[in-house]
Amino acid sequence: MHKTIACYITAKYQDILMQQVDNIKECEKIKEKTVITIEPSTTFQEVIGFGGALTEAAAVNIMSLLPHQQDEILRGYFDPEKGLGYKLCRIHMNSCDFCISTYSCDDVEGDIELKHFNIERDKKMVIPLLKRIKEYCKDLKILVSPWSPPAWMKTNGDMCHGGKLKDEYKKTWAKFFCKFIKAYQEEGIEIWAVTVQNEPMATQVWESCIYTAEEERDFVKDYLGPTLEEEGLSHIKILIWDHNKDIIYDRVKTILSDKDAAKYVWGVAFHWYGGDHFDQLKKIKEEFPDVNLVFTEGCQEGGVKLGSWELGERYAHEIIGDFNSYTIGFMDWNIVLDTVGGPNHVGNFCDAPIIVDKDQKTIYYQNAYYYIGHFSKFIKPGAKVVKSSCNNSRLEVLAAKNGDDTLAVVVLNKNPEEIEFNMVIEDKIFCGNSPARSISTIVLEK
Repeated sequence: MHKTIACYITAKYQDILMQQVDNIKECEKIKEKTVITIEPSTTFQEVIGFGGALTEAAAVNIMSLLPHQQDEILRGYFDPEKGLGYKLCRIHMNSCDFCISTYSCDDVEGDIELKHFNIERDKKMVIPLLKRIKEYCKDLKILVSPWSPPAWMKTNGDMCHGGKLKDEYKKTWAKFFCKFIKAYQEEGIEIWAVTVQNEPMATQVWESCIYTAEEERDFVKDYLGPTLEEEGLSHIKILIWDHNKDIIYDRVKTILSDKDAAKYVWGVAFHWYGGDHFDQLKKIKEEFPDVNLVFTEGCQEGGVKLGSWELGERYAHEIIGDFNSYTIGFMDWNIVLDTVGGPNHVGNFCDAPIIVDKDQKTIYYQNAYYYIGHFSKFIKPGAKVVKSSCNNSRLEVLAAKNGDDTLAVVVLNKNPEEIEFNMVIEDKIFCGNSPARSISTIVLEK
């Protein structure tokens, strides 16, 4: 038997109503309504958690606040009880667009031995904040992504505007990953995983570097994988792609069809900017069942739109679609931005769940923060996604069973009208309603 133990709702108009139906006459009415079916006995992938990116821009914004406000934000994201319970954090190796300026950890041209490598820039803000985050989340998983090698390693002599990694520096670049990981270890911060390259098919005005699928495959097979092993870092997980879903299957197939490359690949990272394409994720998992799918970046582009209800809905739609397509982890982009949507050294401003006014020392929690919380607070690491369906396409549903046998069911309604529904779980039936433009999380225990 299941019973409701908690409801957590973000809605514009009214609270959710959940009531178990025992009367057989009431059950007959179910056929006439929207039906959500949950099958707890049919389980799929195990969830590793949720998180976001601590860019230099996010760090600048956090550090601009008063000490108690800084703690409020870090606790609000990473505390498992008082916050969203984030377990994942993405950082950039060398600069990205959400930095104050372009830089690398070794800007000395021709330094193939990396004698001048250093992480002094990271020590100013990012590393101190990571240490504080670990006070709330001791088992934090940190993902490292490069936007570009140093300019001297590239064909265009520029960290920005695309270009490629020169052949003669491929081994040096693989060692660069190891140097970075070990430098963080010396600061008491363990790295969990790396991606090969952020958005390897995008030539951007900011930091970028192009790899074809074959080039990425060969870099993993001949350089990155073997070098991590040589340096005693074989426990570091490698994720490929780290770009949009529109061509993800073909890209991944090229790499994973090569057994010598595939043996080094733990997962596939992806972003949302190219559209839903959830079918592409399913196709990957069906053909390569041992690979892990992780969402590593998504944000609303074009600057801050405070109070936009669509922001949270976009996150929820993506999470539901991804996790119903075998995804195991979800990482937001910048965890904090300013009121313009930066800082960003090329003006590529975006939105974020938390916005701060640095001058007024004000924190704005947007609805996206709470929408993400509908998943991260109740679908715990170790939970397994369970089979769910709805006969009404206007409702989107995700269900997961936690290690304590609680069942979390998230219901998203992006429509302008309330939708009554009946939820069928094994031999029990619950009736409820999904308010207009709302998200609801129902937690049930046996």
